[in-house]
Amino acid sequence: MTKRTKQILERLDEQYGTQAICYLNHENDWQLLIAVILSAQCTDARVNIVTKDLFQKYDTLEKFAAADLAQLEQDIHSIGFYHSKAKNIISCCKDLILKFGGEVPSSIEDLTSLAGVGRKTANVIRGNIYHEPCIVVDTHVKRISNRLGFTKETDPAKVEQDLMKVLPKDHWILYNMQIITFGRNICFARNPKCSECFLQDLCQKSG
Repeated sequence: MTKRTKQILERLDEQYGTQAICYLNHENDWQLLIAVILSAQCTDARVNIVTKDLFQKYDTLEKFAAADLAQLEQDIHSIGFYHSKAKNIISCCKDLILKFGGEVPSSIEDLTSLAGVGRKTANVIRGNIYHEPCIVVDTHVKRISNRLGFTKETDPAKVEQDLMKVLPKDHWILYNMQIITFGRNICFARNPKCSECFLQDLCQKSG
């Protein structure tokens, strides 16, 4: 790890702490999986509003698997892409019951075999449930890692590979959580607050 990378991580730790936090409300593994599927192109805050009632209505995997598609669409209609998400959730829950005995699998291959689960979602699950060191590449991580000079790639899988080479393993999960907060508050896609940024002197794209 380079001196510059070490300085960046130290400042992120100092600013945001070193406790891994999941912002999606859930009481068990499969609820987290559904919440993460719902969170694509949507804020965690909005997902938490929807799942508060959703997880009371569908309080078992079996109820989600047997859900009426039109009804489930209505239940999650305030979330973007609700048509495809409702379809994926029903299919995903059926597979969890039929193929995995009602348990959320741990391997990247098994997770990505589920409807609505891509590599990003799978890594969120692996990190939060199984505490497997993994790097979640969302829009904030991709943008800011590029600005910091950690990667020049745009494809999430390639960004992930670059970050695995640059970052120490004990920061893989933490980095995503810190960068999401950083991206929401300072390093915006448009008009980032460079003058207020605690990483300005270490950033390759400052200004």
